[in-house]
Amino acid sequence: MERAILVRHGESEYSVSELVNGDPSVAVGLTEEGRQQARLLGRRLESEPIDLCAVTEFGRTRETADLALAGREVPRVVAADLNDPFYGEFEGKRLAEYRRWAGTHGPGDIPPGNGEARVAIAARYARGFRFLLDRPVETILVVCHSLPVAFALAAADGRRPSAKMPLVTPAEPHILDEGRLRQAAEHIEDWLLDPVYP
Repeated sequence: MERAILVRHGESEYSVSELVNGDPSVAVGLTEEGRQQARLLGRRLESEPIDLCAVTEFGRTRETADLALAGREVPRVVAADLNDPFYGEFEGKRLAEYRRWAGTHGPGDIPPGNGEARVAIAARYARGFRFLLDRPVETILVVCHSLPVAFALAAADGRRPSAKMPLVTPAEPHILDEGRLRQAAEHIEDWLLDPVYP
């Protein structure tokens, strides 16, 4: 991989209501606004050479990719390591409720209901970035979720993960070249040796 175009999926039925969904078996589609965002993304990317599209196990990423790449013959691959977190008892509840919990617990703490600890999420995202880096193509469109994009952008700039990562705008492309994505993976892996929030 020489270049990754990282994109959060379009607005979903849950994100518009500020609810969390980390279980891919729960069907959460795009809103009409999200579908419009995906089509606009496609227009923004129509002059970009895209060799591969990576999506996650969630339907909202596939739906975004389908609309953005309509009419283009681009192979797909599933990068499950870039899935949204498994939220445990917070599944289907308000994001603010999960973020309140996250703000008062350490990165190794497991959310109630056997959710996914933040250190496990970070390790998974680093693996996902390495998976992309190993693809033998030039440009990959990566349609995933707000959190892995936020992790990649922060780590590529040398910032450590925080208890509350910023939300990323839906269907907005963020381009990282091979060097910056590799730096992001390495920075996250270094943080995992001493996972303390700034």
